[in-house]
Amino acid sequence: MRIEDEIKQPNFQSEYQKAYINLVYTAGWLQLRQAAAFKEFNLTLPQYNVLRILRGQHPRPATVNLLIERMLDKTSNASRIVDKLEAKQLVTRRVCPSNRRAVDICITEAGLALLETMQPMVEQQAHGLRQLSDQEVEQLNYLLDKLRD
Repeated sequence: MRIEDEIKQPNFQSEYQKAYINLVYTAGWLQLRQAAAFKEFNLTLPQYNVLRILRGQHPRPATVNLLIERMLDKTSNASRIVDKLEAKQLVTRRVCPSNRRAVDICITEAGLALLETMQPMVEQQAHGLRQLSDQEVEQLNYLLDKLRD
């Protein structure tokens, strides 16, 4: 559906304004879909993001600073997210042996198993992108990267 129809706004000041509104609207739309899908697994999008980062690090530990660096949502409170994941027994925390001021964070077997269980749902979430050709997806990635440069 066209952005004009989604937000009931037939005219825009320019194609640039339309593109900006379209990006913001689409990002919100994607986040709502993901939040609804993750609810079934009792996870938020930032919690899922931290688990994915830790899986990529596995079996090496991560620090809170590494998580902050790599998180998609830079406004998220990584320490609080780790607290919640630890309460769910999806991650562990221990003082780093080589630097007592640092804390090592590792994903647990339960965390790895949860990500594995979630994989089909995650792939389904990206299904909308399958409407684009390989060339269109490459172009979209190029354009989004260019926007952030």
